[in-house]
Amino acid sequence: MKTSRLIAAAAALLAGVLVLGAVYVTVQREQSSQSSVMSIGGPFVLASTKGGEVDSRTLEGQPYAMFFGFTHCPEVCPTTLYEMSNSLAKLGSKAKNFRVFFVTVDPERDTLPVLKDYLANFDPRIEALVPDQAQLQKLAKDFRVYYAKVPSSDGSYSMDHTASIFLFDASGRFSGTLSYDEASTMRDAKLERLMGG
Repeated sequence: MKTSRLIAAAAALLAGVLVLGAVYVTVQREQSSQSSVMSIGGPFVLASTKGGEVDSRTLEGQPYAMFFGFTHCPEVCPTTLYEMSNSLAKLGSKAKNFRVFFVTVDPERDTLPVLKDYLANFDPRIEALVPDQAQLQKLAKDFRVYYAKVPSSDGSYSMDHTASIFLFDASGRFSGTLSYDEASTMRDAKLERLMGG
């Protein structure tokens, strides 16, 4: 009898340990997932084509978007900015306070005047931010953005870079991305949801 009771007690204890272990693993996975989401983005103070600087601390209360690119980009950047302009037009007054930041990864050529002229072709809610090289490196790390200078045969260069748009909610938390090849209906739905629509 004692032996069977000991076996039953040991089995119950083992079952309890397994349940606790499963709960611990689940919690760890959830925390890891939340941590990876929360770690995208970071504080910044950058020169703006609209004058002065944009301080990320002043953005709290309204959602915003960040897109990294450059004015000499042959396709991805102009297409993305054009599509975002169309989406903003559809959203109308819902997005009147929504800010879209186009952060250059080519500050060597993309000066404020150059960027201001470039953005004149798109929705006025899109403004460009110009980091110096040190700021750009920090932004790339904080936002998990890839960029690299690619020399061309004519002695000039192009830039490889992450093509996604990063979305942040009114609390400044990362809430998702818009991909370059995303369907317009899905893109618009994500933006409307971000606006609280």
